[in-house]
Amino acid sequence: MERRRFLKSAVLGSATMMLGFHALDSLASSGIKIKKIRYYSAPGYNKPLFNQARGIVEIETDSGIIGIGEGGSKDMIEQCAQMMIGEDPFRIEHIWQNLYRGMFYPPGREKLHAVGALEMALWDIKGKALNVPVYELLGGATRDYLECYATGFRASKAKTEEERATDCLKAGLRSYRIGPTGGNGDQPFDFFQNAAKTIDFCKRIDQAVGGQGNWAIDLHTRFDTPEAIKICDALEELSPYFVEDAIRSENAGAYRNFRQLTKVPLAVGEQFGDRWEINEMIEQQLINYSRVTLPNTGGIGEFKKIASLCETHYVGMIPHFTGPLSTAALVHVLGSSSPARAMMELAGGAPEKPAYFNEDYLNYSTGKLYLNPAPGLGVKFNPKKADFVMEVTEKTKFPHPVLKSPDGAIHNW
Repeated sequence: MERRRFLKSAVLGSATMMLGFHALDSLASSGIKIKKIRYYSAPGYNKPLFNQARGIVEIETDSGIIGIGEGGSKDMIEQCAQMMIGEDPFRIEHIWQNLYRGMFYPPGREKLHAVGALEMALWDIKGKALNVPVYELLGGATRDYLECYATGFRASKAKTEEERATDCLKAGLRSYRIGPTGGNGDQPFDFFQNAAKTIDFCKRIDQAVGGQGNWAIDLHTRFDTPEAIKICDALEELSPYFVEDAIRSENAGAYRNFRQLTKVPLAVGEQFGDRWEINEMIEQQLINYSRVTLPNTGGIGEFKKIASLCETHYVGMIPHFTGPLSTAALVHVLGSSSPARAMMELAGGAPEKPAYFNEDYLNYSTGKLYLNPAPGLGVKFNPKKADFVMEVTEKTKFPHPVLKSPDGAIHNW
């Protein structure tokens, strides 16, 4: 009874803008329901990729609170949104389980991207309703800030990559990430030549920044195993922070052999989704850093679970950059996860500033991202500056098979 009074008081007292807030009808209910879900496309973002979509979702409740999320293609968002109308937005894990398991087939990476966007908005709703930042809902801050590294550095006027890397470090960022030579444009990719050129490139960068993890490289899975081993062998005497995607990652078992052949810190995961895709790599310590990110994992809650796996097996977390709202969400979840090593990626070496978000949606200074204490995710969305695509107001009429145990938990049908 005391818990019920506390929750009701917290919700009512912190959200004065609510319109006709419902009384709590049970200990497990917040008393509010999901009313509408809208989807917008991000102006200026034209990648036609399901798994890198930058759609913006708004989940509106009957209390007037609106949560925002990022990711998912139109079709995937529409299908998932129709399963959420009328649900209690506070029951985040319950909704996630229904979206993940309620259609019989486990979701692929493209659907996970949409689930991640919608789940992100649910955390935003809950934080706003309780007047606390999302990181407080996740257990509270475990660090004051997150170190950042740059992939490219737009602020530099330098003509060489070595000079750009040096400028990046002077600006306060922890590390500068490079890519292999070759592989862009229409020229055929010669494995032997580009392996040798990549090794030489890494040596020049390492010398320019003084080693000490001040640089990293993403091999983009471009090389076959023999050349990848050759490159990693050469880098062992240098000091890269990590070597990313040294070989293709679809077959996790291939890394069991590869891990035995090199001592360089390995990072894998930007192409992965939920915990079942990366758990073996983490549990068998085949990698040093996980690159899973938001919304690709399927949401903040799923990312938190992966973070716990990483802590258990002493694997760091260096998520791949995605959209601007996802970057803000990552600060909340990494800032409230274990104090194990973590670092954030900034494309171009600085946060994006989309016109449809508030200017201060990220607390960034001299290469570090600080926790945002504003309620929810701390991001305000202006729909007038985005492109409206659709609105979902009705629950699906298709009889999705759902199996529940006697205690009400969702199980596979």
